[in-house]
Amino acid sequence: MVGTKKVKSAGRFGSRYGKGVRQRVIDIEQKQRKKKKCPYCKKTGQVKRLAAGIWHCKKCKKKFTNKAYFVE
Repeated sequence: MVGTKKVKSAGRFGSRYGKGVRQRVIDIEQKQRKKKKCPYCKKTGQVKRLAAGIWHCKKCKKKFTNKAYFVE
């Protein structure tokens, strides 16, 4: 299912839940889909989320904690 330009991925909710909630979903999902950089080896695209706030770098094999949905 594809969203429109204006509501992006939150288009799947239709008009439910209000604009503010849908905008927060859009912001979180855009950050989630970006390539993440490992804070240890600085390699981009090798970090995978194991659980909420638990991340693993495939290159340097480090497991670390950070934000729930994205790495800063």
